Amino acid sequence: MKTIGIFIFNDAEELDFVGPYEVFTMINEVLNYQSKADEVQVILISEDGQDITGKKGMRVGAHAAMTEISKLDVILLPGGQGARAQLENEAVINWVQSIAPSCEWVTSVCTGSFILAKADLTKGKRISTYWGAFEEFTSLGLEGKLVSKLRYVRDGNVVTSAGVSAGIDMALWLTGQMFSPAFARLVQRGMQYDPAPPYTADV
Repeated sequence: MKTIGIFIFNDAEELDFVGPYEVFTMINEVLNYQSKADEVQVILISEDGQDITGKKGMRVGAHAAMTEISKLDVILLPGGQGARAQLENEAVINWVQSIAPSCEWVTSVCTGSFILAKADLTKGKRISTYWGAFEEFTSLGLEGKLVSKLRYVRDGNVVTSAGVSAGIDMALWLTGQMFSPAFARLVQRGMQYDPAPPYTADV
């Protein structure tokens, strides 16, 4: 059983964590449809175990406080305006640093990569973040080789995605790595994730 922990905090961008949560929880849905047992546990973790309110006002309950979690197979850090506040939260940064060595995969969505960088997990690595935050990342003196125009970037066991919806793509790719590409396609089909937006956006 793999344990996937998604860290949530006030003013996080909702789809940054809700999108990957849907992907990862769909893993068990697909397995159950195949009459197989669950293989992942997905937990939402907040600093104190209390509810958080996302940037758009969505209120979300956590399953655990970070002090209750000492080991994960996968950690995911979302972004959003609230990610900036975490950079000054020594308790959160120390927890991320302590949990990362036990993880098979260390991941982020959007400006969640700022938190990974502050925890000294992106030094010398190719990473991504929200396209509109590249200059801010550099101005803060955070370390990491920013890669543009990619939905997600993998360097070793660190996988970082661009903004908001890109986290869904990253989570599906990661599902393919943890299980198989064929299984990830079933998860994608189960979500009916086949984006065909009405407008194009060149970023």
